[in-house]
Amino acid sequence: MTGMQDVQTQLRAINQSAAFNRWCGLEVKSASAGQVELVMPWRAEFGQYSGYLHAGLIGALIDTACGFAAVTVAGPGVLAAHFSVNCLRPAQGEHFIARARVVRAGKTQVFTACELFAVSLQAEKLVATGETLLSVAKAQA
Repeated sequence: MTGMQDVQTQLRAINQSAAFNRWCGLEVKSASAGQVELVMPWRAEFGQYSGYLHAGLIGALIDTACGFAAVTVAGPGVLAAHFSVNCLRPAQGEHFIARARVVRAGKTQVFTACELFAVSLQAEKLVATGETLLSVAKAQA
């Protein structure tokens, strides 16, 4: 198994260990150094009052994808210190793809960015963007 396959396997294990991620149906589609792609299917219980994807789930997708991107360069000990989300249009689709990348990784912090797409009839529409600043946890003694 190559290094990136190991990282992808590790991310999939982390993803499956989180009950919230399992409830959402999040799937790690791909991972490479500094980049991650997550997919989540649409379910009616994810909708807000107008039937679009709830902004809370938009934030969760962006936060999770950014965190996983940080793991590819900093290891599993990262914690979100701050994140922001920009909702660009109503999020409506058959499924959603979050593509996150590391913008800059330091010894104690990792800055990431993400774009969230809604997919319908195989066409992608950008529905949100976000950024996350993650702290790299120190190794336990």
